Amino acid sequence: MFWEAGHFCLRVAGSGSMPFPCPDLLVGKAGKSFAIECKSGGQDRRYITEQQVNELKEFAKGFGAEAWIGMRFDREGWSFLKPEDLGRNNGKNFFVSKDLCKEKGITFKALINSEYASTPP
Repeated sequence: MFWEAGHFCLRVAGSGSMPFPCPDLLVGKAGKSFAIECKSGGQDRRYITEQQVNELKEFAKGFGAEAWIGMRFDREGWSFLKPEDLGRNNGKNFFVSKDLCKEKGITFKALINSEYASTPP
């Protein structure tokens, strides 16, 4: 999707099994870059560990990229959320739900538009 939209994109195979923090996707175009952790599922909610979120934020900051969570529920399109927009359960895990995607998520098209993408810190 990113390549078709004119962005450069790398998929990090086995990103969860590496000893260093790294996202599932690293995307860039014209000085803007995104570090994206991708999740999918058939249920109404998908959990993400605190460690995964922290590693995504750490990598994004060090790389000068924006951190995003990409979520695709079965039979629905992709939705993208900033880590601070994730839900939090009583424990230490974060979650993404269908309702949260509708409330705070943005579409793929919105993500690649400059109005939603900010300059990296």
